[in-house]
Amino acid sequence: MRMYDVIETKRNGGELSDEQIKFFVDGYVSGQIPDYQASALCMAIYFRGMSARETATLTMDMVASGDVVDLSPIPGIKVDKHSTGGVGDKTSLVVAPIVASLGVKTAKMSGRGLGHTGGTLDKLESIPGLSTSVERDRFVRIVSEVGVAIIGQTGNLVPADKKLYALRDVTATVDSLPLIASSIMSKKIAAGSDRILLDVKCGSGAFMKTVDDAIELARSMVEIGEHVGRTTVAMITDMGRPLGNCIGNALEVAEAAATLQGRGPKDLTDICVELAGNMLFLAGKSQMDDCRRLAREQISNGEGFAKLKEMVAAQGGDASLLDDAFDSLVQPRVAREVRAQRSGWLYAMDTERCGIASVALGAGRARKEDAIDYSAGIVLAKKSGDAVAEGDLLATLYAADEALCDEGERILLSALDIRAEEPAAIPLFHARVTRDGVERLDA
Repeated sequence: MRMYDVIETKRNGGELSDEQIKFFVDGYVSGQIPDYQASALCMAIYFRGMSARETATLTMDMVASGDVVDLSPIPGIKVDKHSTGGVGDKTSLVVAPIVASLGVKTAKMSGRGLGHTGGTLDKLESIPGLSTSVERDRFVRIVSEVGVAIIGQTGNLVPADKKLYALRDVTATVDSLPLIASSIMSKKIAAGSDRILLDVKCGSGAFMKTVDDAIELARSMVEIGEHVGRTTVAMITDMGRPLGNCIGNALEVAEAAATLQGRGPKDLTDICVELAGNMLFLAGKSQMDDCRRLAREQISNGEGFAKLKEMVAAQGGDASLLDDAFDSLVQPRVAREVRAQRSGWLYAMDTERCGIASVALGAGRARKEDAIDYSAGIVLAKKSGDAVAEGDLLATLYAADEALCDEGERILLSALDIRAEEPAAIPLFHARVTRDGVERLDA
């Protein structure tokens, strides 16, 4: 078999055989297929697409390229959640403890922030002492005993995805639906959970800008999960504005803790309840309405917050700091208030620009080797749909010095669109995608 023929088949719109896909994945990981041929195939896939069978085959060959986590020593059904990324998205820190507090095991491997989106690992590591680098045996033990752990990817998990993503990133082929779907699902399947919930974001702060594009991606990932025997559900949720009020690592941990204490913003609380309810439903806990009720009760009765503290302690963190996390974790050197220069309505927010403003303040990385200021970030006082009077507080910026605040303020103000007219309400939930089809929730 020749790589030339594989590229030509896809370039001409043909469907690759299972053998051709395996030949490509194995050859690229081993170094026998060079970058220039792999990038040619990625570009052909970008333009020609892949069938459901091709995408599922690519996914499973990527899974087989490295280790697969064995969660069988952990009793019961294991449910995982994946978000496609956004600004202010700290849902894992709320949802995973809620689900675990109801007896559903959650063994989660997460990533770091890159670009304008934050990473769960960076957020957790703002808690002194907490380690996300946990050996596999200890990870299994924590999940078995506590019910939940959130760690970084360990071992040789999906090396094909690492190589392919780095190549796609520099060849303008990142935004190919089958390549996105196989990248996400290969990591979720290799992580070993029985059931998978996908939180597919759409809007100005998400990779998928439109609801239709998000649904198309969700359908592809659900098809992959179901094809390989993993019950998979996707929620399409809004990222046309930041989620919650806080953007930045320690700030988002503090907001997650406050949410589990019943003091969180309504949008974050509602999305977390819906996601937790879906995870409980996937685990067979009860019917969907009952699962939503159970999830909300775990906030009001404090058991979700207690489970978060238990997880943090098990991973070496100082859980006592979560009781009043805004004071104990967030310790910036400079704080600056940003106020409205005119009256009207906050008509829209460029959520990606809000994330970029947070990175400029020191809360994220322009390059993967950059250090993070855990206390840096933004606390929003106004969001899309809010009335604004001249002089009203729009946001408070936190950074290490005034120069960083200057840049962060400039970018944030460019992201806020204040107009005379009131905008239409933006739904939090757009759709739910299962193997049975698409249920629109925003009609």
